Amino acid sequence: MNLFDIVGPVMVGPSSSHTAGAVRIGLVSLKLLGEKITEAEILFHGSFLATGKGHGTDRAIVAGLLGMSVDDARIPESFAEAEKRGLKITFGAVDLGEDAHPNSVRLILTGESGRKLEVTASSVGGGRIMINQLDGLTTNFSGDYPTLIVHNLDQPGHVAEVTSMLHHKSVNIATMQLYRSHRGGSAVMVLECDQQVPEEGIRWLGNLEGVEKVTYYSGTAGGQE
Repeated sequence: MNLFDIVGPVMVGPSSSHTAGAVRIGLVSLKLLGEKITEAEILFHGSFLATGKGHGTDRAIVAGLLGMSVDDARIPESFAEAEKRGLKITFGAVDLGEDAHPNSVRLILTGESGRKLEVTASSVGGGRIMINQLDGLTTNFSGDYPTLIVHNLDQPGHVAEVTSMLHHKSVNIATMQLYRSHRGGSAVMVLECDQQVPEEGIRWLGNLEGVEKVTYYSGTAGGQE
C-alpha cells in the first residue's frame, strides 16, 4: 500500500470509489476490448445501483469507455461526448449475488468490428478496481499491471506453454491465477506481468491447439494508464 491508496487518486470527484474507480473500470474495459466501442449496456449492482447516479458513476463509466482518465475535466459531460462519437448506451440493474462487492457493474460491450466482451468489475476503494470476470469466467485482476488472460481447454501442457513463452520473451510474472469450470472443461489463466508482453508472443499463444481465446491488457505497472 502506498500514499495514493490512502488519500486516493488525483481525479474529478466526488468519490474515489464511485467516480474514479468507475472511470478506471470503463478505461480498462476499453483496453481489453481493444477497439472503439459502439454499444455499451451498463448494469449496476448494489451501492453502484442505489447511489451511483448521485455520485456520477454513470457518467464516470461512460467517460472511461470513451478513453478518458480519472482527472479528465470532460467526465461530467461524458454523455454528450458519447453522443457525438456515436456510442449507444443503455443502463439497467443486475443482481450479482451477495458475495459481489457492493460497488460492482457488468458491462456488455460491442466494438466497431462487431467484437463483443462482457466485463464484471468492482471498485474497491481509493480508485482501485478489480476485474472479476470476463465473458462469465473468473479473472480477478487489478488493472495495475500488463495482464495476459488465456482461455483454454483444461488439458496438460498449456500452463507450461504460456510460462515458457513469457520466459523466452524475458517477461517476469508478478501474479498468476488458474481457474477451471470442471476437470477437462474450460480453463482460464490470468497472469499479471512486470513487463509488456510482445505482440508476437500473444499471436503465438492464440494459434496453439486447445487455446480458445487470448485477451491482453497493456496497462503499465504501477497503475498508470
